[in-house]
Amino acid sequence: QAQLVQSGGGLVQPGGSLRLSCAASGAALAYDVIGWFRQAPGKDREGLSCINSRDGTTYYEDSAKGRFTISRDNAKNTVYLQMNSLKPDDTAVYTCAAGRVHDSGQNTWAYWGQGTRVTVSS
Repeated sequence: QAQLVQSGGGLVQPGGSLRLSCAASGAALAYDVIGWFRQAPGKDREGLSCINSRDGTTYYEDSAKGRFTISRDNAKNTVYLQMNSLKPDDTAVYTCAAGRVHDSGQNTWAYWGQGTRVTVSS
């Protein structure tokens, strides 16, 4: 009965592409924003991108700009992260989260997916 279920991780060669999925259900549907995060080996978790599930507004951190694209399919209650031109430095556990946006523009997170591993290697 997980509220956020992820798929799409795996092993990919440098220069390749992957699309990660985050499907929401139950209580997670009450939240407006879905975000993507990653944690590389030996590093802290970092935010990558987020999307407002109602109006499609998107935001990208510098680390995700250019090669990553966030999108949504409202009919499936699913948010995607398309990752292109992958590099070994992109190797990490990728996690989605559901939250809400505040008047200040800051987000808070209430539900987290199980995480999925992405390994970029020859």
